[in-house]
Amino acid sequence: MDALVRPVVDPTFAAGALAFLLGGVALGTASGLVPGLHANNFALLLAGFAPSVPADPLFVGVAMLGAGVVHSFLDIVPALALGVPDAATAVAALPGHRLVIAGRGREAVRLSALGSGLAVALAVPLAVPVTWLMVRWYPALRAHLPLLLGGVVALLVLTESSRRAAVGGLVAFLASAALGFATLDADPAAPLSTGGVLAPLFAGLFGVPVLVEALGGEGVPPQADPRIAMRARDLGTSAGAGSLAGAVVGYVPGVSAAIAAVAAMPAVPRASADRGFVVATSGANTANTIFALFALVALGTPRTGVTVAIDRAGVPFALPVLLVAAATAACFGFALVVLVGDPYLRVVGNADYTRLSVGVLGLLAAVSYAFAGAYGVGVLLVAGALGLVPPRVGARRVHLMGVLIGPLIVG
Repeated sequence: MDALVRPVVDPTFAAGALAFLLGGVALGTASGLVPGLHANNFALLLAGFAPSVPADPLFVGVAMLGAGVVHSFLDIVPALALGVPDAATAVAALPGHRLVIAGRGREAVRLSALGSGLAVALAVPLAVPVTWLMVRWYPALRAHLPLLLGGVVALLVLTESSRRAAVGGLVAFLASAALGFATLDADPAAPLSTGGVLAPLFAGLFGVPVLVEALGGEGVPPQADPRIAMRARDLGTSAGAGSLAGAVVGYVPGVSAAIAAVAAMPAVPRASADRGFVVATSGANTANTIFALFALVALGTPRTGVTVAIDRAGVPFALPVLLVAAATAACFGFALVVLVGDPYLRVVGNADYTRLSVGVLGLLAAVSYAFAGAYGVGVLLVAGALGLVPPRVGARRVHLMGVLIGPLIVG
């Protein structure tokens, strides 16, 4: 007689995993709400400390993944209140700010939460067939990666709003690519052994410029009710486009959520362009955490800072446990966006922008020094100056992803 197969729950293991997940949620909340910080930074720090943590390495991976998922929900909040996006949400700043200026910031917060939540729900079932296809196509993709990335660059340039913006975007791409060539291979002495130049590079390209532009700003205007003025069908379409865009980010090197969201724009209903763009970008940013996890397990290729840290820490690829952790973290992330989004817009948005911007600039300098020493502060300054260029010619800052794409094209 065949024995019955029953699922077994280990209370000790479950309690340990939950404790580490809550720790990751706390870290992701801090990185998501503090401008200039990123979950990647905390994940890499955890990777450095992982060998000395007296716990199952899988628990450390659960904490890293939880931090990444929660961060991807919350990072839209400072982008709306302060205009300080990271690389993943930079492209959402203008549509999001238009909603804030129109008094619809509370709606934008909820649209972002729904976009992220729906994208996670779609990403889990989509990840299986997409991974199956990518396992078979990946050798061809790698062989033709320079051509593919060249097409991505052409798409970004050709979809600019004017010839001047297109030329400016191309110049910004080439300049950021040169910066990537000059800095990515550097190994500067720094207080943190798990540091690197990526933190000052992205903080400079996507954080410093908006902070400088915010100096003397008037803050957030009064916000209306949080009612969502977007049809459910349009919301679902935009979230689906974001989830598919997240799949591209998870498997194709050098393509960020911001770039993927630009490519997803044709699928966003024109009547809800700004709202749909916030939904799609948030969805791509969060779905990326799921697809990148599958890419790591199936292909052994970490695509995000969090998956790089998971790989470095020797976390076992227990996919069911990690997926449950990601789904649980997504529930926390959704609740946190709704709970803290409105107070954040009200309190931080009404603060003295000059003092706030100067304080956050100091924080970015300190983070850059911690991760890359004095060299990192220099990189922050150069990248910050470069990041001021695209808006001056009407171009999107997403072209500055050339800092990664350029070196990948050349190989």
